[in-house]
Amino acid sequence: MLIKSPIFDLIFKWSGWRLEGQVPSELHKSITIVCPHATWTDFPVGLGARSLMNMPIYFWGKKELFQGPFGWMFRWLGGYPVDRGKKSNLVDAIVDIYQANTEFHAVLAPEGTRKDVEELRTGFYYIAVKAQVPILMIGFDYVNKRIIIREPFTPSGDFEVDKLVIAKFFQGIPGVQKTWIKRYLA
Repeated sequence: MLIKSPIFDLIFKWSGWRLEGQVPSELHKSITIVCPHATWTDFPVGLGARSLMNMPIYFWGKKELFQGPFGWMFRWLGGYPVDRGKKSNLVDAIVDIYQANTEFHAVLAPEGTRKDVEELRTGFYYIAVKAQVPILMIGFDYVNKRIIIREPFTPSGDFEVDKLVIAKFFQGIPGVQKTWIKRYLA
């Protein structure tokens, strides 16, 4: 898997993006959530950020990304295909991946789509709770071209309480006007 790439570093920096915050070096496992999931450019911006962070962060994506002539590229970049339509215990399967590795970081967009949503998909939360890993929140500030990294958050096991922490962090990202944030903070 591609982790550190001078090409991604240069594209990220030349396009005017910058990182704010950092991931503690002693953090060996995490589930990373990124919001907003607003445009197809989230992916290349994320690759640049990952390269500058110099962390082996895998990602889950819809299985259709891994089909066809470019499927190999998404796998090479660290992707795991997910069948969102199939009724299976995906959370437990992902928890098994965390438990089988001494170091493992993976990212996903909990909105599940680039459209505005009223609720986050909660799989990331239950993965974190069951695997006993912190949630790393990263905000994409498209207004100021910043990737904002929050310190790791250890979930309590009560999503109704913890969703407030999540919504408050992402509410502070300029340009993010999401229905789910307004709803969670209401």
